[in-house]
Amino acid sequence: MRIREIQSALKMEIAAGEKGLDREVLGGYIGDLLSDAMANAPRGGVWLTVQSHQNIVAVGVLRELSAIVLVNGRKPDPDTVKKADEESIPLLLFPGSSFELGGRMYELGVGKVRT
Repeated sequence: MRIREIQSALKMEIAAGEKGLDREVLGGYIGDLLSDAMANAPRGGVWLTVQSHQNIVAVGVLRELSAIVLVNGRKPDPDTVKKADEESIPLLLFPGSSFELGGRMYELGVGKVRT
């Protein structure tokens, strides 16, 4: 599944990083501590967080994430948008909670083991 497909299916707003919308999604991660995301977010994953400052993009680059989703109606600051565009990391916006979005993404097939 691609970021573009998830974004479209869940009607998430694209805040930045449109060049990366065709990245494949290999999993997901939910958490708000940058150090925890740096240690545990999977390569190719989508990170769901309430953090909205530009350091999230640095974590995205470090962990080779497919996208970052700001939840709970959070909006990125202009520096974050600029950095995400420079790094081509999609930055998506979701009005609901991480819990809700994680469940909806799982229903779409993100994170399910394929046999």
